[in-house]
Amino acid sequence: MKTSFLLLALLSLPAFAASVACPDLATAVQVGACPAEEELKYTFTGYCSDNARTYKGDSDVCTDYRLYRKLKNVALWESADGVFNAYVSCDLPPASVKAARASGVKVDKQGKMTRLICSYGEGIRFTWRTRVECRVEGSSACTGAACKASCD
Repeated sequence: MKTSFLLLALLSLPAFAASVACPDLATAVQVGACPAEEELKYTFTGYCSDNARTYKGDSDVCTDYRLYRKLKNVALWESADGVFNAYVSCDLPPASVKAARASGVKVDKQGKMTRLICSYGEGIRFTWRTRVECRVEGSSACTGAACKASCD
């Protein structure tokens, strides 16, 4: 009897929105290795020799190895809590990534998923994917800890 009352009481509580802040990259960690130059050259040949890619018109990066390298020379990074992640250029020194401060936040939908995207400049964008609804708190142009969203 007490258990059913407690369950009913919990179900009748309103859902509260949680504030989600963009991560501080000072504590972010690189969890994936950067590809070696030999690996990039090898995969350039395989990636760009795929005829299906050419027929779809999806071969812009295959016109120049430097374009391909810029696209594929990335490593996976995560926020300290593992909630946000990003593919960051291996051409950026880790100290530069860790020194970056949030400069913008946006929310977009991708099917049933919501993506909270935090921008840090220099092409660094950490993303949190969730099924809950989120809204940007304040302005999408923000600085550091002010870059937040309300999610419920």
